[in-house]
Amino acid sequence: MTGIWGIVNVTPDSFSDGGRYLDVDSAVARGLKLRGDGASVLDVGGESTRPGAERVSPETEQQRVLPVIEQLAAAGVPVSIDTLNASTAAAAVRAGARIVNDVSGGLADPEMRAAVAESGADYTIGHWRGFSADMYARADYRRVAREVAGELQERMGEAAAAGIAPSRLIVDPGIGFAKAGAQNWDVLRGLDEIVALGPRVLIGTSRKRFLAEALRSPRPTPVSAGALTGASGRVAPAQGFDEEIEVSEARRDLATAVTSALAARAGVWAVRVHDVASTRDALTIAHAWEG
Repeated sequence: MTGIWGIVNVTPDSFSDGGRYLDVDSAVARGLKLRGDGASVLDVGGESTRPGAERVSPETEQQRVLPVIEQLAAAGVPVSIDTLNASTAAAAVRAGARIVNDVSGGLADPEMRAAVAESGADYTIGHWRGFSADMYARADYRRVAREVAGELQERMGEAAAAGIAPSRLIVDPGIGFAKAGAQNWDVLRGLDEIVALGPRVLIGTSRKRFLAEALRSPRPTPVSAGALTGASGRVAPAQGFDEEIEVSEARRDLATAVTSALAARAGVWAVRVHDVASTRDALTIAHAWEG
């Protein structure tokens, strides 16, 4: 069955749960709870990548995450480090992390690929077009899923050139990263193009804005990407992404579980979520449906 990554944000400013698990004890307790709920991997992060988030230093990031990783790894839990920084990735692997989850795919830190190659950890390559503060200005596509797949393939080649074996790679099409709401739906509909790349595929829709937009819509069918297309035929960059949409956490978790189950049917290897229990149940039912 499709794996579930549980999110452990050791941050004060993550878009959904920032500040809830900032101290080591609460973060470890959260991780163990998610593991008990069925998480196959815990993805620990110390820097928010929400839209508009400010960067933090690698030193601050490591102070937040390393003690958490050490305790979770000591408890026998598979851990991924969610980071853009090569030094944090290397330190996290030494602390017990088995996977480096780099949402930038190696673009944010030129030392990342070499650090991962040396570490022996698996490497999650995210689709990325810039830091959170201005990434939506780059949400400019003709065929979103195909372009995302092509850019991920480039990152895979760069990882291979750095000495990272294909068997260690995981790819993530970066839902919510440099993509407008409708573009995210187009990526999900085109997951076959991502799966066809070959490596394991990780999907993270959890509690993201495009789900809230769909839940707020008077119609269940999301707006097509064509509605965002100007006279040039290119999809216009999104506007107003600093505005929060008021949809409850419980409703976002339900929407996350639904999209995760649909992604599983499309062939993804794992889904990354805040609420493991609801997604576990959705995947169990989807698996039973398939027989």
